[in-house]
Amino acid sequence: MSAQKRSSRPMKAYSTKAISAVLAGAMVLGGASSAFAATVAASTPAAVTTSTTTAATGIFSDVKTGFWAEKHIYKLASQGIVVGNNGLFRPGDSVTQQEAVLMALRFMKLQGKVDIDTAVALPASFEVSNYYKAYVVLAFQQGLLDKTTEMASDNLKTAWGERKATREWIAEVLICALGKTSDAAAVASEPTGFADDSKVSASKRGYINTAVDLGLANGIAGNRFDPQGVVTRAQLATFFSRAEGHNTLDYDNTVKGSISEIKDGKLTVYNNGTTSPFNLSASTAYFNSTSETRISLNDIQPYTKVTVIGATYKAAYVEVTDPTPQVESVSGSFAKLSSGNKLWLESTDTFNEYYYDAATIFVDVNGVKIEPASIAAGSLVTLQRETYSGAHKVVKVQVTSGVVNKSSTGIIQSIDLTSKSITFKNAAGTVETFKWEEGTTLFSSQSTVLLPAELKVNSAVKYTIKDNMIRSVEVTQGVERTVLGTINELTGTTVVYKKADGTREVKLLGSAPTIVIPNISSPVAGDLIADAVGGDNVQLTLNSSDQVIKIEVLSRQIDQFIGATVVDYNSKTQLLTITDSSGKPHVVQLDVNSKLVYDGLPTTSLTNMGVRLVENRKVDVISIGQRALSVELSTKYVGTLTAVNTATKMIVLKPNNGQTITLPYPLSIDFFGRSNMAVTDISVGSSVTAVLTGNQDVISVLRVKSVQQLEVTSVNSTLNKLGVKWSGGSTELYTLTIPLTNEAGQAIKLSDLKAGDFVNVDFDGSSAVSIQAVKVSSGQVVSVDSTAGNLSVKDFKGVTQNFAVSGGVRIIRDTVTTTTLSSLTTADRVDMRKGADGITLIRVLPQLNRTFSRYDTATNEFLVKRDSLNDENYRFLLTSNVYIHQGDTTLSVQSLKENDKITMYFNNDVIVEIVKQ
Repeated sequence: MSAQKRSSRPMKAYSTKAISAVLAGAMVLGGASSAFAATVAASTPAAVTTSTTTAATGIFSDVKTGFWAEKHIYKLASQGIVVGNNGLFRPGDSVTQQEAVLMALRFMKLQGKVDIDTAVALPASFEVSNYYKAYVVLAFQQGLLDKTTEMASDNLKTAWGERKATREWIAEVLICALGKTSDAAAVASEPTGFADDSKVSASKRGYINTAVDLGLANGIAGNRFDPQGVVTRAQLATFFSRAEGHNTLDYDNTVKGSISEIKDGKLTVYNNGTTSPFNLSASTAYFNSTSETRISLNDIQPYTKVTVIGATYKAAYVEVTDPTPQVESVSGSFAKLSSGNKLWLESTDTFNEYYYDAATIFVDVNGVKIEPASIAAGSLVTLQRETYSGAHKVVKVQVTSGVVNKSSTGIIQSIDLTSKSITFKNAAGTVETFKWEEGTTLFSSQSTVLLPAELKVNSAVKYTIKDNMIRSVEVTQGVERTVLGTINELTGTTVVYKKADGTREVKLLGSAPTIVIPNISSPVAGDLIADAVGGDNVQLTLNSSDQVIKIEVLSRQIDQFIGATVVDYNSKTQLLTITDSSGKPHVVQLDVNSKLVYDGLPTTSLTNMGVRLVENRKVDVISIGQRALSVELSTKYVGTLTAVNTATKMIVLKPNNGQTITLPYPLSIDFFGRSNMAVTDISVGSSVTAVLTGNQDVISVLRVKSVQQLEVTSVNSTLNKLGVKWSGGSTELYTLTIPLTNEAGQAIKLSDLKAGDFVNVDFDGSSAVSIQAVKVSSGQVVSVDSTAGNLSVKDFKGVTQNFAVSGGVRIIRDTVTTTTLSSLTTADRVDMRKGADGITLIRVLPQLNRTFSRYDTATNEFLVKRDSLNDENYRFLLTSNVYIHQGDTTLSVQSLKENDKITMYFNNDVIVEIVKQ
């Protein structure tokens, strides 16, 4: 076959990652040995380490879900062909020739022919470790190795057994293990069609051609085969796993057949008249024969063809080999059931009899399980009968048309208020839709009657269907839902509100409900107005426990006067006359229910309050009509700075009620992180709190509200102190009374923060009001679209996230700052966060290129070779989560060899990633 002809053969398309997996290595021993054990005893090779090897799925901590060779590693591990050591597989480690031979013999199921206790003599020049000698001799006897080639003098310049197995050598071993040497001989003279064909050894060309023809091997980037490239354990595992499809051997603990049942954590396989039940567990791995990606148990259907691997009937590995159910369908009109588990279907001119048993599933039109006796005569049904055993057993009976009467549980998937229908996903995972009728359907949650519009998608429910119509829906575990009403009463633990129909409801308050009031920044529960007649119109958000977690004021029925001036107070009539900021007069009447505050403290004494309501006193009044809900002596104004008059030295404030107040310059200014400020340094439009002096005419302190992003330096949960720093200094915040949330607004504890984190802190002057953790994303830049403002970053767990950069960007590389994404490259490692001002902050992590020296397990130190005698930056402590890899292959630190070229990336002087070149 010419090179042109060979290159024209259909080639399977592989990704670069998959290509590199083709010629490659796996762990070579199962059972009581591991050729790749991490620790080699003085007298026994790693191949016979027994203490920590287990051939089971999910045991390799360095083979993460989604790893490209995961399927093949776990398949061979489940068969006992490969194992790990100390819970590690070390997929990136290279494979020696003697280890590969042992792997091939296990693949051929010949390892049992070796008596390792019998002395074996090999030529002194043919160096093989003692443990492997008997296996190598067997390999020569079985034709797996060619004695003339392997023992040639020019092939023995280095120790044969410890030599790293190359890609072309592994190709020969595998083709010989498959017994296809004649195929290789037939194409031995033909070029491989790869760009580096000239580097392929003449004696290996036929084996490479055959491996390619069988779909076991392919090239790497640039249409190269890299014949002298070394093979890793992950690659070799993939190689032999795929090769299993080309032999007829029955491997240990492996059963092939059709699934007869999946139930109660068990999977039963039927094959040639025998059923094999396997127990399933959380560690069972599921795959499809046509994909490298792991699937879930839910993706596996009864009556499909599978291969199940697992010792003592504990399924470690399940692979779907044909997803088509092995069933046939029979339809007809249900006639009746009779004794002996007989089911009768009526056809055109006769009745047909079918047998069912306890394992037969009966379901309604929506796939929900029903009792056989509940099927009404005349209902149309479809019977499914299995075709794999020859018995044609009825496995499922489904009603395709009939009357539904049942009770079930599930979740609400969708609600259509127009068509009056609800789509449920029941406990079995079946989706079904039913309608309701006004006046005959009851909707409820914890004994509270609901309106259909108050139901929420994803709520867990119990529902009853009668004559195909919804009769009741009870929310058993809700998601967040909202209700509308008017606040009548509000305590520290409950809220009483009146609904639109006039009924009153009482709800418990959550631990820290969010309060939202238009035009009031950072409102608290005390800012809400509760009144039997004129309370706030609100929307309450309830969590799944029916507790109020958010109160949003939609509208108010009140008049509010901030900084009003007292004209007169009549203690007998309790009438208070005031003028607002525009000089307009108003009269309100106090009563025993009015909230009264002076000197910052509440009082219930109208007499004590009355003596303070003297002419020209400033007060804050909230009223409904002429009834005063609250009267408070003005101590501060909260609002917006709208103007600064440098000529008159007056400022204008706009409180939250929309009025305007003009006052002299403040005596002092409080702004976090800044000192010696002038009024003119404050931007017009800033949110401020003006704290008044005792005579109420002068601002003693003008507190400027701000949001600052700070870096955490220390956390003291015992003393409730949080150390922070910024470019201008550092301080400690006392957090006992300050709400702390994560980036999603959910409450967190102080101990959830750590040094190096960033937080956004809301300040009223220099007093912290709230603290929110800032999400930081780190990883390698995958792609950059500076025009669209999009950035993709792959984190150190291999997960890629896409970010839309809006509101501006600031990129910091060493000491240089740029403002365009185009300055980033796909070689950069970055961490990203949103600044308090909405700008995306991207910091490029520093890197260091070095040559690896050694790893000190005792001190956990990672040592590199010095660049010069004066280089003192060569010792580094490793953290447990440092990401070490070569390409997409995760490596252990122990797999690095002296003189390996590496690149290290640092975050705050800590190594976060090591890349082997």
